[in-house]
Amino acid sequence: MKNPTFIAAFVLFFFALCDSNAQTSNKVEIGTIDSLQSNILGEQRKVWVYVPDGANQKYPVVYLLDGDAHFYSVVGMIQQLSSVNGNTMCPKMIVVGIPNTDRTRDLTPTHIDADLPMMDSISSKTSGGGENFIAFIEKELMPHIEAKYPTAPYKMLIGHSFGGLAVMQTFTHHNHLFNSYICIDPSMWWDKEKLLKQTEKVLAEKKFEGKSLYLGIANTMEDGMDIKKVQKDTSFETKHIRSILALQAAFEKNKKNGLNYRGKYYPDDTHSSAPLITEYDALRFFFDFLPLKFTMKDYVDSTGALAEKYSNHYANLSKKMGYTMKPDEMEVNYMGYDFMGRKLYKTAESLFKLNVTYYPESHNAYDSYGDYFIAIGDKANAKIQFEKALSIKDIPDTRKKLEGLRSK
Repeated sequence: MKNPTFIAAFVLFFFALCDSNAQTSNKVEIGTIDSLQSNILGEQRKVWVYVPDGANQKYPVVYLLDGDAHFYSVVGMIQQLSSVNGNTMCPKMIVVGIPNTDRTRDLTPTHIDADLPMMDSISSKTSGGGENFIAFIEKELMPHIEAKYPTAPYKMLIGHSFGGLAVMQTFTHHNHLFNSYICIDPSMWWDKEKLLKQTEKVLAEKKFEGKSLYLGIANTMEDGMDIKKVQKDTSFETKHIRSILALQAAFEKNKKNGLNYRGKYYPDDTHSSAPLITEYDALRFFFDFLPLKFTMKDYVDSTGALAEKYSNHYANLSKKMGYTMKPDEMEVNYMGYDFMGRKLYKTAESLFKLNVTYYPESHNAYDSYGDYFIAIGDKANAKIQFEKALSIKDIPDTRKKLEGLRSK
């Protein structure tokens, strides 16, 4: 059984942390609307942007197609998975939702002349602008986001239906743009499956080391049909799912190309309900290496090994993600105080020192380290840490502690 005192305290810490991130106004706001002029598309484009709370941090970026439709659910999911009781399931990430101006134009790879029944009366007249749209993302939107927001190098692209088709176009022809791709029930039937055939060829010929893709397949079959039957069917009504199953088969056939791939069929989800569960499963799949798992030994550590475990884990994460990742400052800080309260001073010190190493510009890191030195009766080093804290930010409580030491 895990240490009950520590667990209870950690639960209280988690809820306090959640409360500290609460809205300060009488409105719940999760993002802002930004905009930029696109010379490539010849129009002003709005984007919805969510940036996690945090100081001195850089974050991976999720680019979300059909952004206005999926922004709230994706942001909420990432918020939840990046703060699961201190056991992070995915990193905190910036989300850039891209609303549509001409969906068919931007999200289709080739032009077709005739409207199709499965397009629900959507006109095909402007179709085939996918390459221009990808160029807009690469040459205009990404530079704009990277100049204005605290971005890390890791990038993800998410798309559903026509958006899934655009994801596959990007993956197939511009694979260098993103680290990972979430493709949800894509319209691979488009233009006589032209992109599907191109993708099958590319998967067989190229290597995809360091890239990840998750394919979610919805149940769009009529009653009485199943996966085996549908693949033998030739009707127009089943072309959507048949084309996606052919895509899945191509991925499965080329497992030695280095791609980190998983595809899943969701028998209980429709084309409309598939995005949420696919995104959740994809995030868990992409970041299965992220959680830091604690043991009973960790909770009673008296040697400082816990801090070393943190260091090794985040060094490994940084290598996998391609940028420096750090543990949450408040989490480590709280654990330091917990160990200090239980008089496990070596571990407490190692955790406070860890925060100073990771967050050398944090007033809080030095102030907490100063509290440790007070606890062990080392007033000289306590003064040094409080002075460092005050050189970063003049906080009355820290100054009061330093003056108290000087007066003694």
